[in-house]
Amino acid sequence: MAVREGLLRILSHEYPQAQCRVAEDPAQVHQFIAEEVFDLLVLDLSLPGRGGLDVMKHVKDLSPATAILVYTVHPDEEFGLRALRAGADGYVTKDRPVEDLLKAIVRVSEGKRYISEALAQRMANMVLNPTSALPHESLSDRELQILQMLGSGLTPSVIASRLNLSIKTVSTYRTRLLGKLDLHTTGELIRYAIENKISNL
Repeated sequence: MAVREGLLRILSHEYPQAQCRVAEDPAQVHQFIAEEVFDLLVLDLSLPGRGGLDVMKHVKDLSPATAILVYTVHPDEEFGLRALRAGADGYVTKDRPVEDLLKAIVRVSEGKRYISEALAQRMANMVLNPTSALPHESLSDRELQILQMLGSGLTPSVIASRLNLSIKTVSTYRTRLLGKLDLHTTGELIRYAIENKISNL
């Protein structure tokens, strides 16, 4: 809430002519997009339920002209490319100066892309050396979301409740993650998520 309010104050100060709306959850984002036309959506990846990547895809389906700028704590070299594939037009991490955020807003509002030098380098490396991809980059969006939640210390029952899934389904995803990442325990999954900056810890 504090981050949203701070961001709203910044945008209201820098762009007094702009009309801003603040969504509390993905459902409200969908409601706003269905009811109004927006030039820009500033979106976090850490959202309850479907998560930011799913929200982006839905927004692009409903309103292709709406530019999407991801503003999140997750490092862009880990989530940036996945966000761009999901429909993001720009990606800024919350540890960057406010000036970077404002520059990104202007750039994506002009129909251009905004990515960091680190993300651009990561994308170049993947093109020049495809084998350099990390194991988790092959995960589906849902698998990555569950890995992130496990890495943040959430139990399977809490994850199931937040994602509206059965505990059995979450356990199936956990087993799939262990196989794809060549790990053996939930503890190793948590350690992997933390070491690769996938969790919120």
